[in-house]
Amino acid sequence: MDLNKNNFKDTLKDNKVVLVDFWAEWCGPCRMLTPTINSLEQEYKDKAVIGKINTEQEQELAHEFGIRSIPTVIIFKEGVEMERIGGASSKSTYSDKINYYLN
Repeated sequence: MDLNKNNFKDTLKDNKVVLVDFWAEWCGPCRMLTPTINSLEQEYKDKAVIGKINTEQEQELAHEFGIRSIPTVIIFKEGVEMERIGGASSKSTYSDKINYYLN
């Protein structure tokens, strides 16, 4: 799901667990992470929201969350930031975190 300033706050409010990938098109590691994020989005379709924020298009959100390097993945539970993962990690790293916060 593409997130932006228009849908971000409602998405956090309306969902128990939200994983957000802060990325940019020019970022090599971000492009490498895209298939993982897409796979997680399908896997958790009815359980959690897996979203992406393009930091070039949504600079206000990137600034609000203090994004200094990309990719940065933030996991929110009930609208509260719970954890950050910098750089690209394995799919199991993200799925383990999502499962932890879903329970």
